[in-house]
Amino acid sequence: MKQYNLCFLGFGNVGRALARLLVAKSGELREQYGIEFRIMGVASRRLGWLANGEGFETSTLLANTSLAEHSSPANNISDWLAAARPDAVFETTSLNPDNGQPAIDYLRAVLQFGAHAITANKGVLVHGYRELAELAQAQGKRLLFEATVLDSAPVFSLFREALPVVKLRGFSGVFSSTTNVIIETMEAGRSFAEGLKTAQELGVTETDPSHDIDGWDSTVKVCALASVLMNVPLKPEDVNREGIRALQPAQVQAARAEGRPFKLVARAKLTGDGNGGKSGDKIVATVRPEQIPAGDPLGNVRGTSLAIHFELDMMPGLTITSHRPNLQSTAYGLLADFINAVRD
Repeated sequence: MKQYNLCFLGFGNVGRALARLLVAKSGELREQYGIEFRIMGVASRRLGWLANGEGFETSTLLANTSLAEHSSPANNISDWLAAARPDAVFETTSLNPDNGQPAIDYLRAVLQFGAHAITANKGVLVHGYRELAELAQAQGKRLLFEATVLDSAPVFSLFREALPVVKLRGFSGVFSSTTNVIIETMEAGRSFAEGLKTAQELGVTETDPSHDIDGWDSTVKVCALASVLMNVPLKPEDVNREGIRALQPAQVQAARAEGRPFKLVARAKLTGDGNGGKSGDKIVATVRPEQIPAGDPLGNVRGTSLAIHFELDMMPGLTITSHRPNLQSTAYGLLADFINAVRD
């Protein structure tokens, strides 16, 4: 049995869901993997940098009360790491699609300190993946990020563990629950605004809903997948992006009636010799509304569900669908990464 010190960098909805999941799964962690844990630090814009040398009670963290009497404040991430002494840090701060900051700086500090870095922040993969991956390897630690694209569905770990020497030639995906809900609301005869409100009430919308509506969230996910799985550093400005603002209710109703409904589809295709990252390799990538027939691998993705279809050299296609993911799904992706980090 080994006890691990954990820290939460960002403690919003996902971080709180992870704290609850750790408690719920504590028996399995202990019995199946010999893992015990203490939450030694939490940090967020609202809370500041808080550490507790004896460990926080999870019930105290989740209660809407002041944590000041239960912790010692720090001034910055370096002081916070030194006070909390983490073995692993969960990073769930807000997405910055432009440069991935400050999450990249935070994770660099975590790895330099000597802790595993586990993130749900896709901007990190777009703007800092190679640097952080090399740093993690040099430190003998893990940088893991399964929750960044399809919540807890195994995408990155699938290629890392189950598909050795396979070459990814391209992929297509439906990556936005919000745009699914908005389009389907308009199909039912209601307005775009009503669809957005429904998505927000379901809790699937980005803090800034324009990230979903204008395709930025899907674009960043395309770039993250390309950087990690195709070894080509794709940036958001390289993606031909079009959101769903121009879609009208009559237009989406007609598309549904003909059996080819609209979805916001993300696509990427490798050109060149197929040896990702080599000279001459490029990626053609798009995010845009498309009409998808029922027979397409993405044709049955409805509601808040998400999916990705891979084109591989070893098989014509492989599709992964995440059915109705929620906050617990995202939290589970972080938990699974933690287990994999400490048992390797």
